[in-house]
Amino acid sequence: MKLYNQIGPFPRLIRGTAGIRPMAWLYGHIREPLDRLVYRLTDGRATLTTWLGDVEMTMLTTTGRRPAYRVRMWCWGWQMASGWLSSRQNYGRERHPAWYYNLKANPRATVEVRGVSHEVVARELQGTERERCYQRGVDVYPGFTLYQRRAHRQIPVLALDPAADL
Repeated sequence: MKLYNQIGPFPRLIRGTAGIRPMAWLYGHIREPLDRLVYRLTDGRATLTTWLGDVEMTMLTTTGRRPAYRVRMWCWGWQMASGWLSSRQNYGRERHPAWYYNLKANPRATVEVRGVSHEVVARELQGTERERCYQRGVDVYPGFTLYQRRAHRQIPVLALDPAADL
């Protein structure tokens, strides 16, 4: 994934404004349906966020806590050597997003990237590993720091390790 300082002016504008409170509210309400539409039209290869913000979006499918049903949602994620990292800040809201609690209850999930599905097992990163990976996220999307300030909670970073390797 391209770092913030490696992208063009329009994707930089999109990424730069997404952390500002009114824009976070707007993006939080319009991004999901528009990403779904583009995702369907491109047969799972892209989303509107991918095009406008030059950001890799992944479709994360988890098992719900109550009742146990499959839940699909967009996650901002980036590929690492051994799998994927995911962090969805819930736009800086006070509570963790629902997918976080689903993965804590049942860490097995599916990640779909550019139309290809991968079975994964989630684990929450802690300590220096979390800080290093979180900083990588800030380098890609500086809005993380604004979300962190507003949230008054530690934003989780999860490693999504390939299930076949476990």
